[in-house]
Amino acid sequence: MSTLLEVSGVSVTFDGFKAINNLTFQIGPAEMRAVIGPNGAGKTTFMDIITGKTKPDDGHVLWGDKSVSLLSMSESQIAQAGIGRKFQRPTVFEDQSVRENLMLALRNKRGPLAVLRFRAGQADHQKVADLAEEIGLQNALNRKAGELSHGQKQWLEIGMLLAQDPQLLLVDEPAAGMTPAEREHTTDILVAAAKSRAVVVVEHDMEFVRRLNCKVTVLHEGSVLAEGSLDHVTNNDKVIEVYLGR
Repeated sequence: MSTLLEVSGVSVTFDGFKAINNLTFQIGPAEMRAVIGPNGAGKTTFMDIITGKTKPDDGHVLWGDKSVSLLSMSESQIAQAGIGRKFQRPTVFEDQSVRENLMLALRNKRGPLAVLRFRAGQADHQKVADLAEEIGLQNALNRKAGELSHGQKQWLEIGMLLAQDPQLLLVDEPAAGMTPAEREHTTDILVAAAKSRAVVVVEHDMEFVRRLNCKVTVLHEGSVLAEGSLDHVTNNDKVIEVYLGR
């Protein structure tokens, strides 16, 4: 299988603390991956490095068929190259409708001047309708985003990222604060998204991870401690010791 993203031998130190320690990670072009680990394992720093927010001290981060180095690119260049990130707290335009939020996200694919001149065409309206259906908000297109439940706001933000058609989607703890029904729907959205792009989900909720039914990477002290199916990693003695507890 070809590799979309390859992180190799990456280390980063903050004030003498090694947040990431010789980390190696690979993901293919249409693959779902869950990343788990205790607090302080380096999960957020790992995503910060991929998106250009943090530059490592050592190692390589290579992207796409041509193995372009992400380390020489700015955060905005990395986003334009096809990497989207969803933070834990949803950030949507609360005073705008669901439709307007999705339409604004579509505009982000254009340059600043093009955005000013942008007039939504039939194809744009169809894309927004398709996205709304994909995230389960087709009946809420005219509602203000601020009126949505926490879970619905999370779905809207995922939709806004999907509007930009990223090749890799990084999602931070999507299940936090959701009802069981919302968690189930979120699983469906992410599993569907991973059919056509790579999706990395950082999560603590083991039931949520189980439903994703994907390969799991366990981080500990900035390194990969174990990798494989959820059953494989949760039966690993080291993982039990440092993360799951006896």
